Amino acid sequence: MTDIIEYADKVWRGEASQQLYHRGDLRREGMHRVADGAYMWPAFGNVYVFPTDAGLFVYDTGDLRTANELFSATRELSDRPIHTAVYSHGHIDHIFGMGPFDEEAARRGWERPTVVAQEAVLPRFDRYRRTRGYNGVINQRQFQAPNLQWPNDYRYPDVTFGDRTTLTIDDLVVDLRHARGETDDAAIAWLPDRKILCCGDFFIWASPNAGNPQKVQRFAYEWARTLRWMAGLGAEILLPGHGLPVVGVDRIRVTLTDAAELLETLHCQTLELMNAGATLDEVIHTVTAPAELLKKPYLAPSYDEPEFVVRNVWRMYGGWYDGNPANLKAAHRNDLAREMAEIGGGAERLAERARELLARGEHRLAGHLAQMAADADPGSRVSHETRLDVFGALERAATSTMAKGVYSWAAAESRAFLEGSDRATELKAKTAGRSQWAF
Repeated sequence: MTDIIEYADKVWRGEASQQLYHRGDLRREGMHRVADGAYMWPAFGNVYVFPTDAGLFVYDTGDLRTANELFSATRELSDRPIHTAVYSHGHIDHIFGMGPFDEEAARRGWERPTVVAQEAVLPRFDRYRRTRGYNGVINQRQFQAPNLQWPNDYRYPDVTFGDRTTLTIDDLVVDLRHARGETDDAAIAWLPDRKILCCGDFFIWASPNAGNPQKVQRFAYEWARTLRWMAGLGAEILLPGHGLPVVGVDRIRVTLTDAAELLETLHCQTLELMNAGATLDEVIHTVTAPAELLKKPYLAPSYDEPEFVVRNVWRMYGGWYDGNPANLKAAHRNDLAREMAEIGGGAERLAERARELLARGEHRLAGHLAQMAADADPGSRVSHETRLDVFGALERAATSTMAKGVYSWAAAESRAFLEGSDRATELKAKTAGRSQWAF
């Protein structure tokens, strides 16, 4: 079995990649010991198991796809029932592993495991049920998973807490603290006697996911404050929601403060420009992230991007108006595209110009014109051939999962149109002359 602590050390130093982790190789090896009485199941959403004489304490429970695999790995470690499980937050990759354990408890006549979560998890689950269709679409796009179905049934917690609470399970003391960061319902677990910190998605071995363009509000300022609070605890082992453990007081402090500094500089630059009266466009193209931080192996913009964090800071303080008065009550984008095509010589001329810009390396401008060409003439094969090529190039050039997902989805839409798929035909009929690509 891979020594996960040794492997994590190499990754932190930049001497190895996270490929073994991301491919699922470590997960398939089962539970990994990270310290005496502490085990990690390194899945897409990590699960941590702490055996006690009263039963197992579990922090996070993984996702639905791997629930049975988690159950098997846990049972190879221990035959004791789960006493208490904590959701780090309500995202579905962290809360769907309880099913097999609940079924086992019912089958064997055990008391059902107690699930604990921060109280904002409850309205989150309710919201997920109200917006099931929307969440299905945006997650299909984000993860390039066209068959993804958003769940409708959730394992609600048995016990909730507000700001903080303490759990005592046999000789294990767990201090839970609420904070807002990626979500508004996070529960951080600090095991003071063992100097172990379970931080959920406050740290994920990537640039903080504080800007996700398709999801609800993130909280960059509070996230940074929480990272600095965690950095001051003196933890000896940091167990993240995604990625590998970080071991050592000094290393943990550096890791968390670097992440805090990245968020703080994005937040402060954005707010300073907003206070000076800048528009959103000016803010986006002025704020810069410290290059030396993005080079860190644990802060690379591989999932989210600093530019998206800037947009979320704007949304936090400035609402949806971007400072461009033409966008306050904007024309339909298809109408605008047709006007630009009329001025420029037709939709195919817009597509031709998009290709010229792409060849010059001006990807952003190329994206605007390629989309405008398809909006101006949704039935044009030339426009969609260009749109496919431009957004395909944008996807290949992108570094983050967020950007790759959106660009890949756009390219796939045009590919479907060109191939005459049933979905493209159906969407075209529904839109009655409007662009079927206006999601």
